[in-house]
Amino acid sequence: MFKVEVDSVEAYLAFDPARRGDLESVDKLIRASGFMRYFHSGTPKGQRGMRFKMIGYGRSVSRNGVEWPIIGVALQKNYISIYLAGEDIVATLRAYKGLLGETRMGAGNFSFVRFAQLSREPLEALMADVASQIA
Repeated sequence: MFKVEVDSVEAYLAFDPARRGDLESVDKLIRASGFMRYFHSGTPKGQRGMRFKMIGYGRSVSRNGVEWPIIGVALQKNYISIYLAGEDIVATLRAYKGLLGETRMGAGNFSFVRFAQLSREPLEALMADVASQIA
C-alpha cells in the first residue's frame, strides 16, 4: 500500500519531488477560492473514515462526528486525488464529471496524473461552487 509518511503540509508537498509542482499548482488554485490549507493526519484508528494523510482545505464534521476536510488533496501511488465532503458538495462534483480532464471520478473524488491535464476553468468553477456552498 502506498503511504505518505509525513507530518506537515510542507513535508507532504516535498514527499514526491516529481509531483511537487502538480501539488503546488492544485494547492494554489484551491487557495485562490478562499480556502485555508492544513495538514490532515487521517481519521484516528477506531473511527470510521479514511486513515491516510492529505492536505486539507476547510473543515467539516461527518454525521458520526469525525472531522474531515471539505476538500482534501492526496497523493496516491499512480494519481493525485481530490476528495470532497458533504452530500451537496459531492452532488455538485457529479455535475462536473468529464469536464475537469480527470483520469477517473469516484462518488466523492476525482483523480489525475498531472495538473496540466486538468481543464482549468471547470476546476476553478468547481472550487468556486464549493466555496459558495459553505459560505
